[in-house]
Amino acid sequence: MVDFKVVLSDPATGKAYNIDASGAGAGAFIGKRIGDEIDGAALGFEGYKIRITGASDRNGTPARKSLQIAGRRKVLMAGGVGFHPRVEGERRRKMVRGAEITQDFVQINAIVATQGPKTLAEYFAPAEPEAPAAE
Repeated sequence: MVDFKVVLSDPATGKAYNIDASGAGAGAFIGKRIGDEIDGAALGFEGYKIRITGASDRNGTPARKSLQIAGRRKVLMAGGVGFHPRVEGERRRKMVRGAEITQDFVQINAIVATQGPKTLAEYFAPAEPEAPAAE
């Protein structure tokens, strides 16, 4: 059983929503790469297109789009995702994950690429409590 925490950002409102994806919703992400789009119906958002922007595994190791593999590697980096140099010209070998989404990931970051008919706020609004029946 694969479970992901999906952080879905809405650029129209500037808000981010946390979604627990399991089963078919999580299966829609397996095998995709950072930058790919999936249909929002897999997560219950009809009419939405969702673009994957990043991910991290259970250790907090980030996924790097430029690394086109499925596993973890130590890569010599001069900056970007996974390493921020403190000195100009500094390079360091750091552990990063490849761009392909596998069952080893825990969190997936995504952004809304195409809006659907309902806003995300409507999907996440708390349910209205029913009014008590008058006696």
